[in-house]
Amino acid sequence: MPERGRTTRDQESPRGHIPEAGTAGTAPTVAEASPPAAGAESGAPARPHAEPRGPRRTGLLVTLVLGGLTATPPLAMDMYLPSLPEVTGSLHAPAATVQLTLTACLAGMALGQLVVGPMSDRWGRRRPLLGGLAVYVLATALCALAPGIGLLVAFRLVQGLAGAAGIVIARAVVRDLYDGVAMARFFSTLMLISGVAPVVAPLIGGQILRFTDWRGVFVVLTAVGIALTALVWARLPETLEPADRHGGGVGEALRAMRRLLADRVFTGYMLAGGFTFAALFAYISASPFVIQDLYGASPQTFSLLFGVNSVGLVIAGQINGKLLVGRVALEKVLATGLALVVLAATALLLMSTGALGRVGLAPVAAALFVLMSAMGLALPNTQTLALMRVRHTAGSASALLGTSSFLVGAVASPLVGVAGEHTAVPMAVVQLVAALVAVGCFVGLCRPRRTGHTVNGKGAEN
Repeated sequence: MPERGRTTRDQESPRGHIPEAGTAGTAPTVAEASPPAAGAESGAPARPHAEPRGPRRTGLLVTLVLGGLTATPPLAMDMYLPSLPEVTGSLHAPAATVQLTLTACLAGMALGQLVVGPMSDRWGRRRPLLGGLAVYVLATALCALAPGIGLLVAFRLVQGLAGAAGIVIARAVVRDLYDGVAMARFFSTLMLISGVAPVVAPLIGGQILRFTDWRGVFVVLTAVGIALTALVWARLPETLEPADRHGGGVGEALRAMRRLLADRVFTGYMLAGGFTFAALFAYISASPFVIQDLYGASPQTFSLLFGVNSVGLVIAGQINGKLLVGRVALEKVLATGLALVVLAATALLLMSTGALGRVGLAPVAAALFVLMSAMGLALPNTQTLALMRVRHTAGSASALLGTSSFLVGAVASPLVGVAGEHTAVPMAVVQLVAALVAVGCFVGLCRPRRTGHTVNGKGAEN
């Protein structure tokens, strides 16, 4: 089969394919993971390897720590949502200005990944992660003390910038430890943990407001940040070997990102994941208005449907990780997920335009459930297939993956409200267009070319 999405190690091995299912959970040794010298031609003598070590495995606690790091965005965003009306009254600010506290945090998480990812490739994973978590804790505590809306927006921006360390470095750590099938399975496990966060975060925030005001939400988030920082300090080892770190500064980081973006297949998976994420963001932004205002559901019914859809995403992710990975090619699973997103978005568009006649909430809810569940097949595999293209610039690659998803999602989200709150057509259009673009990127950019090289191949080292 033509080469696609395989690392240098996979291409140079006699067998030349992704590790079999029996290797799941086993990390490459240092000798296996060491890439060729920078700028070396294929077949040039490789630099001396470190002594091989036994395979590294992650225990349950490390898995939970990495899951907690990936759950940072939904915790910081969604736990705060129930308190927005109270912030408006407490700080005497209009609702539109209070909404900027969400936008600032989201923008910070998108841009922060571009900074922290390359830092982790140069200095290792632990130091940037611990530094980012420390700033995150400080910024979150300052949010609880903010005297006005201006400072709250500023502190939320810093909170997002620092919180990005958890997202981007968690993915890089997984890439350090796993490859191929094992990496896909581990990403599905992380989705189980991080997928629960959007379900429980608003519920936790609502319960906190029963006992205190909106500042108490940030106090709880500060405590969670302190606990996570302590766990990282005590339990998460350094996973990037010194020999695999690059010694350059900003220029080297920019060159690494340029090499990644020049890799057609990596860019294809990055864009496919970003536009799939945009369809997810469109659902998150529009579903409260569509389900409650358009179809007359109560807030309790909306919360139930939101939770059911999130559970569908988690279950699909586990089916991907436990049943499909190792038995079905990752590209086929990704193609199936993207096809289901397109079908669900098409059904939503037909129902919202009246092409199928007048429909009730049940068919719309079913289509949204299929769309969300398909995310569990698509999103983990776009990340896995993209990261399989790199080795020791996994931090930069993870930064590009995360930033593209957040930025594309942030652009797509406002578009769902262009026609007001009383039609589902904009949501369905955004979802369908995003899904079709994702399919186009996957088909057009990720197809193998026999004459191509991976980003770890000739003339490049990542």
